[in-house]
Amino acid sequence: MDRALEALKFYFRNGDTWVVNHKDISDLWISRVTTSYGRIKGGKMTIIHPCKSFKAEFEPDADAVDPDTTHLASVTSGMFERVTHFQDIEKVDILFGDERGSEQVYLPFKAKDVDGLDNVYQTSSLSADGLLHLVVDAENTVLDVYGDQK
Repeated sequence: MDRALEALKFYFRNGDTWVVNHKDISDLWISRVTTSYGRIKGGKMTIIHPCKSFKAEFEPDADAVDPDTTHLASVTSGMFERVTHFQDIEKVDILFGDERGSEQVYLPFKAKDVDGLDNVYQTSSLSADGLLHLVVDAENTVLDVYGDQK
């Protein structure tokens, strides 16, 4: 097997989505994915796969907005701007591109305020060479993981 995934599909809390292809991901680590079962307020029983930590580095080509795979309500200039200005990525689909299909992973989340849209644990930065660094972690920020890359 040449690669473990074909793409990542990110889901933002306002309904936006973003697909990043394998070739545009230069660094990726999703740690300690577990299985949880839950039912909220009498709703149907669900199975989710939360992770402890997420970190990724994306090539400049991932910034493009592809109208076939991306749904945007909030920005029009590019996905890197979307990620660096809003801290609201909730989950990601790992698209395998083979018989495995996909696996949905929930990222660590702690609401910044009562609205519950922004995530305290999500940090991001752009490097001088145009790479997007994204970290969603309760213990580490983008500076802890990738350093000051300006």
